[in-house]
Amino acid sequence: MSKRIIIDPSICVGKPCIKGTRLSVDFILELLAQDWSYDKIQDEYNITKEDILAVLHYATKSIREEQIFKIEA
Repeated sequence: MSKRIIIDPSICVGKPCIKGTRLSVDFILELLAQDWSYDKIQDEYNITKEDILAVLHYATKSIREEQIFKIEA
């Protein structure tokens, strides 16, 4: 796991977050999906470009390692 992304049950109910913040990975991804620029996110939430890149890396790794199982009904 990235040194910038943490999972702590006492922060954001254990959602992956940027270390030192209460900004969850899914929240930052949502901002990017809404076409927020890196600069706007950095300015609004006082995080670095490296934090945003860590979010993207974490999401990529999570999807890459995801396992999908077919369940017969």
